[in-house]
Amino acid sequence: MDSYILCATPRTGSTLLCDLLSATGVAGAPDSIFMGNPDPFWQRAWGLPETGSLQDPAHCAAYLRAGVRAGTAGTGRFGLRLMYRDLDALQAMIDRVHPGLPTDRARFEAAFGRVLYVHLTRDDRLAQAVSMVKAEQTGLWHIGTDGREIERLAPPQAPVYDRARIAAKLAELTAADAIWQRWFTAEGIDPLRLSYEALAADPAAAVSCICHAQEVEAPEPAPPQPGVARLSDAVNRDWMARFRAEGG
Repeated sequence: MDSYILCATPRTGSTLLCDLLSATGVAGAPDSIFMGNPDPFWQRAWGLPETGSLQDPAHCAAYLRAGVRAGTAGTGRFGLRLMYRDLDALQAMIDRVHPGLPTDRARFEAAFGRVLYVHLTRDDRLAQAVSMVKAEQTGLWHIGTDGREIERLAPPQAPVYDRARIAAKLAELTAADAIWQRWFTAEGIDPLRLSYEALAADPAAAVSCICHAQEVEAPEPAPPQPGVARLSDAVNRDWMARFRAEGG
């Protein structure tokens, strides 16, 4: 395979998986480099004008080229993390550069070559919803294995049980996974399927599985230890028990 796309929803371990794949040194450097609009962060990092627009084919072409270089990281394999909500915008960007192609799959192949699709899900969707609600409330999305904050999107705030919000997030995540599945079916794609639970239980095996599917030899010994730690704690367990007790 020339490239792979991690087709994900939030709180499925995608950050952990991206870190582990990058650490192999042979499987690119997957990240969310294509989002709803050209990301100012990446545009600055790549020396592109921040005023660039998805309406400008030349800018879209430059963004795609720079994104592929970043996601390849000199390894010969391009990796990308793609959330369901960014699928349409990325397709629109590619269409500006490669107009007239009949399918999303054809557009991805025009931009990235042969593509391995990895569908990253979470078996325990309630745990996923609780994790997302808690992260949104506290502002803390990722911590390192040493306890330091890696990603904080809002000032610290104490988490508060919100049954309605958990139920809404549960429905949203269920719908998001259904969107991916419908898309795979419509595009004739049989993705490699990987669960958060399998990834958490054996990260090295998950990385080896993806490398093997790309005909890339994973490094030996096993990949380095994860750079991110679980945020789940007694609060998560309490919220899940409460939600189920209330008929969730």
